[in-house]
Amino acid sequence: MPYYRLKDLIKAIRACKTAADERAVIQKESAAIRTSFKEENNDARHSNVAKLLYIHMLGYPAHFGQIECLKLVASNRFADKRLGYLGIMLLLDENQEVLTLVTNSLKNDMNHSNMYIVGLALCTLGNISSPEMARDLCAEVEKLLGSSNVYIRKKAALCAMRIIRKVPELQENFLSRAKSLLSDRNHGVLLTATTLITEMCYRNQDTLVTFRKAVPLLVRHLKSLVSAGFSPEHDVTGVTDPFLQVKILRLMRILGKGDAEASEAMNDILAQVATNTESSKNVGNSILYETVLTIMEIQSESGLRVLAINILGKFLTNRDNNIRYVALTTLNKTVSIDTNAVQRHRNIILDCLRDGDISIRRRALELSFALINETNVRVLTRELLAFLEVADNEFKQGMTTKICLAADRFAPNKRWHIDTVLRVLKLAGNYVREEILSNFIRLVAQTKDLNAYTVQKLYAALKADISQESLTLASVWVIGEYGDILIKGGSFEEEELVKEVTELDVVDLFESILAGPYANQITREYVLTALMKLTSRFTSMLVIQRIQAILERYNTSIEVEIQQRAIEYTNLFKFENIRPAILERIPIPESKEETSRPTDDFSGSGGDGSLLDLDGDGIVTDVKKVNVSETSQNTVDILATIFGSGPSDTTDNLTSSRSDPKNDIMSLFNAGPTTTTTSPNLIQNTTSANPLNDLITTSLPSTNENLFDLSSTKQIAPSQNAQAVNSANSLDSLMDLSATKPSTTTPPPTGASAPEQFVAYNKNGFKIGLSPFKDQNNPNILNINVTFHNVGVGSDVQNLLFQAAVPKTQRLQMQPPSSTTLAPGAIVTQTIRVANPQKVNVRLKLRIVYDTSAGGKVDDIAEFSGFPQDFW
Repeated sequence: MPYYRLKDLIKAIRACKTAADERAVIQKESAAIRTSFKEENNDARHSNVAKLLYIHMLGYPAHFGQIECLKLVASNRFADKRLGYLGIMLLLDENQEVLTLVTNSLKNDMNHSNMYIVGLALCTLGNISSPEMARDLCAEVEKLLGSSNVYIRKKAALCAMRIIRKVPELQENFLSRAKSLLSDRNHGVLLTATTLITEMCYRNQDTLVTFRKAVPLLVRHLKSLVSAGFSPEHDVTGVTDPFLQVKILRLMRILGKGDAEASEAMNDILAQVATNTESSKNVGNSILYETVLTIMEIQSESGLRVLAINILGKFLTNRDNNIRYVALTTLNKTVSIDTNAVQRHRNIILDCLRDGDISIRRRALELSFALINETNVRVLTRELLAFLEVADNEFKQGMTTKICLAADRFAPNKRWHIDTVLRVLKLAGNYVREEILSNFIRLVAQTKDLNAYTVQKLYAALKADISQESLTLASVWVIGEYGDILIKGGSFEEEELVKEVTELDVVDLFESILAGPYANQITREYVLTALMKLTSRFTSMLVIQRIQAILERYNTSIEVEIQQRAIEYTNLFKFENIRPAILERIPIPESKEETSRPTDDFSGSGGDGSLLDLDGDGIVTDVKKVNVSETSQNTVDILATIFGSGPSDTTDNLTSSRSDPKNDIMSLFNAGPTTTTTSPNLIQNTTSANPLNDLITTSLPSTNENLFDLSSTKQIAPSQNAQAVNSANSLDSLMDLSATKPSTTTPPPTGASAPEQFVAYNKNGFKIGLSPFKDQNNPNILNINVTFHNVGVGSDVQNLLFQAAVPKTQRLQMQPPSSTTLAPGAIVTQTIRVANPQKVNVRLKLRIVYDTSAGGKVDDIAEFSGFPQDFW
């Protein structure tokens, strides 16, 4: 049975105990309403539409009532029109075609003698107007802006704002009317007029210039509101029409920005509003807040800006968390405008760090860092370190970074800088980013006069606490590098007592770290490397033998990287003639930018193929650039480079971010990871097959040195360097490849013994031939002469790009091609060197990319594995 009144339907729905009961009632009523609509029951139309709107509010379909709403609008009764327009606003939007049927009704009702019907039409147009309706009814709205009726003028102004938003070019039609509305005495009209003008100024610079002439009028209106006595019609908790004041202040902010004359006209009234507005009530605070924003936005006087910042400082003492939050947010935006004025409220801002609201603590923290400068860096850093001790974990990483960066920028001296970073490492060592650690190590390496002080402080800190990972890593590195200075210093301060440090104490401390619960793989790698370095800095044979025993203990570690390093370090004791040179101190880093790069972002030193030779065999390796965000913090750590450690295999990192096989030579080998090279630069797998490569680098590129390599030609004396080079061949058992180092590629045989050529690619008139021959100095190396021949492309070949990949068990080096352009019939050559220590079939995956002068582009992939067994 249908419910004939809206009230009955509401009662029935509220009486439902389950959602299923509610759906059943609504479906039954919707069916009854549809039937009534089909029967054209005019008497029940009003009630049916009312019930349908209630059903719509509950979230059920009601679109079948749209036409009925139009019929109600066409009625002469005000109640029907009101409900019909309400239904149109709820059930229709500007994108529906049914809306075009409303335009005529709106136009007729805008010319109606009843102002409330006119108001209904304006309200509907202001809510659902489409661009077409805006153009059709713009003239009617413009005419109503000049109506003698206050109610109609208010509605027309808001409707004009909707039209401007939909069709910005129509705002010229409302310029003269909007100017006249600013002179209206009615507060409601003034409120809507300022809203309309604000919208117009936002959207058109010419309009903004036009309305700047109205600044004196706005100043008069604001002055009358501030100085007006009690007006019961407009009073809100003792403030006269705060809504209009806020709107005027916002418009003045737009008009005064970038205009000195307009700003000058506003200064006095803004000062009056700022000083006379009561701040004990929220209404007054809202006006003061808008005043502050206006003062800081326009070209105001310095005294006025100080007054505005003082108002924000007063907000900080308010008990309301919302007001304090707004004040801190605004101060963050204005601190760059007048830093000295904000500095006066430094103590209150620091007090906010202890607030119970986490949002306020966060904003106060941001503002505190913004206030740091050369004069207050000591005081603010001390307060921030005190807060760091009790801060939530989510704050700690950001705080450690910002404190260390502030210390780096404003430190009064190096010792204070070192003490500050050390304090950060003690308090939040598990939340320090790798860049901060690298910067700290650079600082320690560069301040030679403080090396003894730093190593003693770090030793004392590490002895007291080994739970902070970054403190442990930094301390282990510094002690490993400057352990001899620590022992020579002879003492360190602990609880006001001076204690002696012996070589045995250092080894005991390192051994406790290895056995402790906080040690992970990275920590063990650093400790083992530091112990190895200390063997060249300590003099006691007993201590050195103990270090050797510790290293041997890890020869059977289940962690491959640890086991590998331990074995290689142990074997290094067999080569006493080169061990001191290998374990020399690192070069002092000169560039901050170089030390803060990701560890897996290194590049070669040019296009001639003479890249960083890690293996001492003439086969050059380089590391492919990878995105730091794609690697874990454990495997990508700047200290890993310092210690010569790194991930055991980063091939997954190299390939994980690739999606297009054509653009990724790594994807050529689907069976597993590969070593890849792009001519002329080399891109190779970074498998840590031999960590001693990090230690025995005797040939460094001049343009891109690894600052943290443990050995460098710059640090080794000439006699030691020569000795190290001459002894390199004795380390063949530790290398993947042999130790021969030809300076240039071995030339191919000539005459009758010239190498046979194999065709690897022959498509589209472009041919690639491969001529292999064994290297005369190293039988593990296969040299391949690559010949590119423009047989029948039909035009010049330009921008030739040749890439190659080999399996993981092999290594690849490519020399640059003789040219990247081939005329028809021309030949270009290039040399490839493949290290094949396991004597397996040489498999090549090739990528060929080139442009033709006719405008074509070729991007193709080929595979070749047809070399005879003699060449393996």
